[in-house]
Amino acid sequence: MNDQTPPATVRVFIALAPPDPAKEELARALRPAYDTHPQMRWNRVEDWHITLAFLGELPVGTVPLLRPPLAGLAAGHRSPRLSLRGGGDFDDRVVWSGIDGDLDALHSLAAGVRGAVKSCGVALEPRPLRPHLTLARARRGDLTSAGEIAEGLAGFTGRRWPAERLHLVGSDFGRGGGPIRYRDIAAWPLGGAQTMGP
Repeated sequence: MNDQTPPATVRVFIALAPPDPAKEELARALRPAYDTHPQMRWNRVEDWHITLAFLGELPVGTVPLLRPPLAGLAAGHRSPRLSLRGGGDFDDRVVWSGIDGDLDALHSLAAGVRGAVKSCGVALEPRPLRPHLTLARARRGDLTSAGEIAEGLAGFTGRRWPAERLHLVGSDFGRGGGPIRYRDIAAWPLGGAQTMGP
């Protein structure tokens, strides 16, 4: 028999996603780096996101418990106005773009997300929120590319945009040899518009 057993766990995080025009603006600014650093493992533009809470591997049965509290939180929380700005790197390996704008509202939303997750019995690591958008990862032994790319983003300032939806995202990290892929499990409009996802 060739039946595949579905995974018992799913890797999950909760995030905001910039709108397409904001992503296109940053992608244009990154074009020279795409050409000069093709060896980087570039994240797909459609996967760019701002993580508010990383939940790690969860039992598949736990994920539906997150939906009601996250939907309620999204409906009652105003949309922060944000922009993408500048860049940096973590540990000479991970290139990111910074987040600017209504950071108080962003931190408040992240605190609400973490509270909702904990109310479902999911433990979270107590790490502080450092709002950013991960763009690329350097390969082992490459200690210069991330810094060079981040330096090229230093003057970048994107236009402001309202964060429209709170996303519950699953990833296939570690489930194959290819690049990480993300998929929305569900998403809820901030401030109470129509919902997406089951």
